[in-house]
Amino acid sequence: MNIKRLIYGIAAAGFTAMLIVCSSAYAADSSNILENQPKSQPYVFAWQFADSDAMKPRGGDSKGVPVTLDTKPSDAWLKLQQLCIGSYERDRRAILAMVGEFRVSFDFVEVAGFTDNYKPAVPYRNWATEKVYVLEDSGKHIVLQHVLLSQSIAADGTVEKPVLTKHWRQDWQYEPKQVLVYRGHNAWQSRAVPESERKGAWSQTVYQVDDSPRYGGVAVWQHLSNFSSWNSPDTWRPLPRREYTVRDDYQLLMGNNRQIILPTGWVHEQQNNKVVLDSNAQPQVLNAVIAREFGFNRYERITGFDFSLADAYVKNTEPFWSEIRKQWAELTSQGKPIQLRSAPDKGMLYLPVVTYADGMSEGKQRSAKEISGYAKKAVQDYLAEKGGASAKPSY
Repeated sequence: MNIKRLIYGIAAAGFTAMLIVCSSAYAADSSNILENQPKSQPYVFAWQFADSDAMKPRGGDSKGVPVTLDTKPSDAWLKLQQLCIGSYERDRRAILAMVGEFRVSFDFVEVAGFTDNYKPAVPYRNWATEKVYVLEDSGKHIVLQHVLLSQSIAADGTVEKPVLTKHWRQDWQYEPKQVLVYRGHNAWQSRAVPESERKGAWSQTVYQVDDSPRYGGVAVWQHLSNFSSWNSPDTWRPLPRREYTVRDDYQLLMGNNRQIILPTGWVHEQQNNKVVLDSNAQPQVLNAVIAREFGFNRYERITGFDFSLADAYVKNTEPFWSEIRKQWAELTSQGKPIQLRSAPDKGMLYLPVVTYADGMSEGKQRSAKEISGYAKKAVQDYLAEKGGASAKPSY
């Protein structure tokens, strides 16, 4: 199984006129370099006086095959730098600049603690090769799907088979009337977005690997000549796999996330508080925050990597995943609380839909009617009670 320059022309015809041609102001360097993983681990900031062995990052122990970085500014970046385009179109170009083929590094480190006898958690680090696809683009609504396709080198030097994983999805909506938010303890609900908040803004809604909900936020893109960034307000999020697999002392990430577009890729920054919730899905009265972490995920454009398995997966499974998206959209658009039986990946709720998609990826033929029926039942099976969006949450 298994992405110029500002030309000033001076014309004389009995008078002098300046012609400004709307084109990119960025000069491209077409050189490529071959990048291997570093021989030694780079410095991790924030804890200079901690024992180095105790703070050795976990994760990312495998070594990936060499990749070729694309060091010239991308076409998407050049289009983003063009003059004479409105803010809406520049926003769209910034979002679409996240599409393509990337080497990705994931880094998370706790930077502050708020409990007695606090000891910082071991930092987390990982890597991947990843392609970001455009699944939908209707102008004001853009759907981007991330797919991991990583290939490692074994200890004996042999190249292992590529491993494909449907990763997270991000939906962008211009001036949204509502946004999906996390309520804690596996509950979600759409909230209305006031007109004053949505004017000129975009919502980013993030979904899990199985297209179940994760979190959403609303903010305005910021553009400063060669800088484009979208920064969410603080939002609630369930624990990611990197956390819940190693600890159970808190239930909520409360923080913001920022997308910054670069000439040769983009970065995803996070600043999160780790929060303890009470049984009513509210931050507990005393000692609610146990720690604060920073996250930095770097997406660097690559060239020449074989993503054909990922391309085939997206093509073959899209009829099914589009139905899954449709079912979740119908549930969340009603504005009623949605309570899941458990965290989708922690409770293995995702397994039936992922297995079904794998079958289609491997060539199993499904009729549109069969796909639609299975998708509807699969999404209903996530809910804590039968009856769809009317299921009562625990908070």
